[in-house]
Amino acid sequence: MHSRPSEVDDAAIHEALGRHWGLTVDRLDYLPEGGGAYHWVAASDTGPRWFVTCDDLDAKPWLGISRDVAFDGLVACYRTALHLATGARLPFAAAPVPGRDGAPAVRLGPRFSLAVFPYIEGTPGRWGEPVETREREELVDMLAALHAATGAAPDAPVRPLAIPCRSQLEAALHDLAGPWAGGPHSEAVRRALADAVPVITTWLSEFDLLASRLAASETELVLTHGEPHPGNLIREAGSARLVLVDWDTVARGRPERDLWMLDDGTDTWWTRYTRITGRAVEPDAIKAHRSAWALTDLALFVTGLRAPHDDDADTARASANVRFILAGDEPAPYGRPASWRRG
Repeated sequence: MHSRPSEVDDAAIHEALGRHWGLTVDRLDYLPEGGGAYHWVAASDTGPRWFVTCDDLDAKPWLGISRDVAFDGLVACYRTALHLATGARLPFAAAPVPGRDGAPAVRLGPRFSLAVFPYIEGTPGRWGEPVETREREELVDMLAALHAATGAAPDAPVRPLAIPCRSQLEAALHDLAGPWAGGPHSEAVRRALADAVPVITTWLSEFDLLASRLAASETELVLTHGEPHPGNLIREAGSARLVLVDWDTVARGRPERDLWMLDDGTDTWWTRYTRITGRAVEPDAIKAHRSAWALTDLALFVTGLRAPHDDDADTARASANVRFILAGDEPAPYGRPASWRRG
């Protein structure tokens, strides 16, 4: 997140780091990155640096419908990452550091939780930036290894093919007659939605048709990361290996839950994945998961901007993203090929 959380101050983080992890840090530097969580680099004059994540439990509807359920789901995800890093020994899994009681995260007030990760020196990727063929090949290999490690995390949750916050989006579509007074971006979003109701309705119907078709076919569920986009990849300094971070979306699901992000209009990456795993890639599942991502983003942004909010970098970006999605610009995490078109 680009704007710091008003409900969490540095003193609370210092106290939690000392009490739960036994860490004494001299500096906390805020990092304006990501979405759904806030990040700091914690450092001491004599010890290592740590990457501190403060998760907003209100911004993770895929984990649960309440803060308590979302926190339990978050802990389960982080424990899965620990299993992958220590049990399955996957070197690319950036797992949290367990606290003194073994827990990978702690509550920081009703709305937030805190987790600590080793700080990774390296070069992070950026959403939408094209990457070299070698890096795509490396990512396909990583995802194949992750999917093969399903047995190492038998308690990982199953994530159905669905749209979190869909009910809130549909409620918004039925409340377009009058002004929205939630905050400075509410009215602009309402007007944008009002102009796009037929399009959104069509997208939802198309998604439902795909999801129904896929539900009728049997498939093996594998352990997926959920968001293997460039922003969650770091090229580690020294070893030069790719590290996959941000495991709050890890769950069992169709392989295409990960693979759709590599879609560039060719069969290159599916062929490589199938050669490694022996598992065919389903085009309808690729399309359904891409659609689910775009519609979930739309639902989350609309829900947040319909509610009370301030005018800051994060809400301005959310408002811009609503217009971007409604213009038909589906997500292209690794860059869109020149021939790409919606449909």
